[in-house]
Amino acid sequence: MSDRPTEVIGDAPAPAVVPPRRRPGWLKPLLWTVGSIVVVLVLLVVADAVTRAVAEQRVAAEIEKNLPSSVQADVQVHIGGFSVLGQFLGGSFESVELDAPHATVNGAPLSASIHATGVPADFSKPVQSATGTLSISQDSLNKLVTIPGAKGDITLGDGVIGYDGTIDLLGLPVDYTVSATAKAAGDTVLLTPGKATVSAGSGNVNITRLIQALTANGPFPVCAAQYLPEGVTVTDITVMPRHATVTLSASDFVMNEEFLHSKGSCS
Repeated sequence: MSDRPTEVIGDAPAPAVVPPRRRPGWLKPLLWTVGSIVVVLVLLVVADAVTRAVAEQRVAAEIEKNLPSSVQADVQVHIGGFSVLGQFLGGSFESVELDAPHATVNGAPLSASIHATGVPADFSKPVQSATGTLSISQDSLNKLVTIPGAKGDITLGDGVIGYDGTIDLLGLPVDYTVSATAKAAGDTVLLTPGKATVSAGSGNVNITRLIQALTANGPFPVCAAQYLPEGVTVTDITVMPRHATVTLSASDFVMNEEFLHSKGSCS
């Protein structure tokens, strides 16, 4: 037998139990507060989106309702700015875009876009300012606009407007065709003749003398205000082959039926 003492094996010691870590007492209220803020922010975003959609529909419907019977347009509205709800509660919208890409005036198609600032939520109050563009084809222009004294159709070329007319030169009536540059001048568009030709049967007419006669009183004014609501002015005009773009502006006006049905005049 072995002389080694007998080892007595007892129960193994139990592993140490780590008590669960307790969350700080302030964490639960913090999580509840953050969660509540997130919910509120989400609700505000949803409310703002709904308010934006409703306001855009209201503005579009109000404009379409007040258009003259000669104007047909499906107006699309976009309200800019960070919070439409905040702007509405403040009484006005910072920036409003209006687009009517397929409008017609007396059956003539054209497209229009307007950028307005300081648009009141109450339509009985004035809009601060607006800038718009009209894009019109040569065919539509001839249906809507006439040049006093001009005969036949207006033609649109590369930076020039062409038209036919008659002038008394040295006591004789002379038929001519002229191309003129156009310049915006508020309530009028000024036409400055450049090149001219005489019609057959007008005799031996000196073209230089014809141009001098056409420009003797300066550029020829065409009243633009008569085609626009009162207070709207022409600030720029760009002429391209068979197409023109006109830039308009207005300020401190009420966007109501009276304004949209009004017509300006030239002094």
